[in-house]
Formats: sequence, structure tokens, C-alpha cells
Amino acid sequence: MNKQIVGRHFELTEPIKEYINASIDGLSKYNLDIISTTVVISGDTRHGKKGYEVEYIINLKDKNTIVITQSDKDLYAASDIAIERTKKSLRRYADKIKSHRIMSFKDLGADAEAVSSLETEEHEIVPMNLELHKPVDFDEAATLLKEEKNRQFIVFNDNEGLMRVMYKRADGKLGLY
Repeated sequence: MNKQIVGRHFELTEPIKEYINASIDGLSKYNLDIISTTVVISGDTRHGKKGYEVEYIINLKDKNTIVITQSDKDLYAASDIAIERTKKSLRRYADKIKSHRIMSFKDLGADAEAVSSLETEEHEIVPMNLELHKPVDFDEAATLLKEEKNRQFIVFNDNEGLMRVMYKRADGKLGLY
């Protein structure tokens, strides 16, 4: 993970850099592919009062970017609140990924053993002759469909080798896919 700490209108000291680096290292516990993390610390004076703004920009592999901005009078307080908000956002994203996980049969554990212990009944297989051993043109398919009253559709290969479906519509006409 690439880390970058930037100070705007503010001089970064070593204790501040170490504090921010330690907070960034805590983000690795979510097991997300974090490409880069940029922290921008801005010092500004508004209406005669000094304040700080901390902005965390986190680029993830699958999701575009997470941006968290926090302002406070104290730099450390702004950083703490911003990192907690960042952790909350990453935790939600990690939970979302985990909840969409497809479970395999092995992941079921005891439930899988119960299912595998069920006796399977043998089914009798009845062979059927396929009517379509050669390509059929549209007229032949329409005649076959009209001859059998119970048949609603017919699947056939046309002369070009494409699989087609001809079906009876509600208005009595024939439809073709």
C-alpha cells in the first residue's frame, strides 16, 4: 500500500507523520486491497480562529475511492474522528463483500453431511427417439406443430444449422425464435 501524507498551509512534524502512519497501518486489518492512501492535512485560519482539516483519500482495488474529510480545532482530534469514520466505511464495505460470498457445499459443514447422508432413489431412465435427426425447414416445422393439438412448441435445427423454436401464439398464428 502506498502512503502519502501532505500538508497544506501547514508544516508537518515527525510526531504528526508517525501518528498518521500508525492510523493508516490500522486499516490493513480489513483485508481489503488498498492500493494507496493519501492524507491531506490543511491548516487554516477563519474569523481569527485556527483550525485543521484532515482528509483521508483511500483508493481500493474494486471500488473507486473513499474520501473522508474532518475539521476540528485540534489536529489530533480531527485525525482521530476521520480515521474512525474511515474504519467504519471500510468495515461496511468489507461486510458487504463478505455477505455476497457464494457458499460452497464444503462451507456448510454439518448441514452438508446431513444432506450427503440422504439416500438417493434410483430413477428409471426411459430412452426416447429424437424426431429431428436432420435439419428441418420452416414449412415442415409448421406442419408438425399444426398436426399435434397438444404440442405448444417445437425445437428444431434449420437448414443453416441454427437451433430455432416455433410456437403457437394465443391468436392462433405461429411465432419463431
